[in-house]
Amino acid sequence: MSAVAGEADERAEFLRDALAGLSGDPKTLPGKYLWDETGSDLFDRICAHPDYYPTKREMALLPRVAAEVAALVGPGVSVVEFGSGASRKIRTLLDALEAPARYLALDISGAYLEAAIRRLAPDYPGVAMTPVVADYSKPVRLPPGAAAPPILGFFPGTSIGNFTPDQAGGFLARARETLGPSQFLVGADPTRDPVRLRRAYGESGGLMAALHLNLIDRMNRDLGSDFDRESFRHEVRLADDPFRVEAHLVATRPGSYRLGDRTIRFAAGESIRTDTSHKYPPDAFRALATAQGWAPVRLWVDDDSGFSLHLFRTG
Repeated sequence: MSAVAGEADERAEFLRDALAGLSGDPKTLPGKYLWDETGSDLFDRICAHPDYYPTKREMALLPRVAAEVAALVGPGVSVVEFGSGASRKIRTLLDALEAPARYLALDISGAYLEAAIRRLAPDYPGVAMTPVVADYSKPVRLPPGAAAPPILGFFPGTSIGNFTPDQAGGFLARARETLGPSQFLVGADPTRDPVRLRRAYGESGGLMAALHLNLIDRMNRDLGSDFDRESFRHEVRLADDPFRVEAHLVATRPGSYRLGDRTIRFAAGESIRTDTSHKYPPDAFRALATAQGWAPVRLWVDDDSGFSLHLFRTG
């Protein structure tokens, strides 16, 4: 398939998903569409902001346990990172692993992914690097021969929380198919402090609002819609059963907008749910992974109980 045909297919899928989500009640947009090049850049800046605790807690924990992870995993591994983004966290892992053989960076934003690999590769000349443009919310097949055993999957950050428990179970099952016999290092966030959560997901110096409002810009640019960015504001909501943080774009006034061949109408105060972050206590997440055939190897929790890392192996 040509690059042009691939882009056309991606836009067609984006339009289908946007029409389905915005025609529903309540209105939604899949969070995966946050991650165009602009969104990925904004999230990098969010990760560096003091309000956004998950990255700070993770990057305090990962260097502390990386040598132990390396000892448990063993030498010569192929590392497959789901949602690699800027490929920054992988440096800590590659530095600790004994003679890692390969690194496969898997992300949905092709241009951003290629740029990240270009920055990373010169610092690790002995590691074969392969960018894989893919949507990990769907089945993923790695390029033939790109990852040889032993294999370590890596899913850092709190991205597992973007899935409902059922969806997270589906992702863990698909990851097992993608990786084959392997080990899997996965991050999860158990935080339930409402003050901390509202500051991280609702503030972060205005960057979080910019990330979600960029969805409107992206629809207007890629889908030819005519949404008025100034007529929406970003809001976070905490919800229970299961406990989660929801991001919404709330209409500040009534409006009608063109999307494809339809008109999407908003009442004042009506919202689009643009992302969700479920918070998984360690025991609950371990049970979820075990149900999908992953056997627990080791759990690490940071001193502030604001982040956990789970190492599993195929059972």
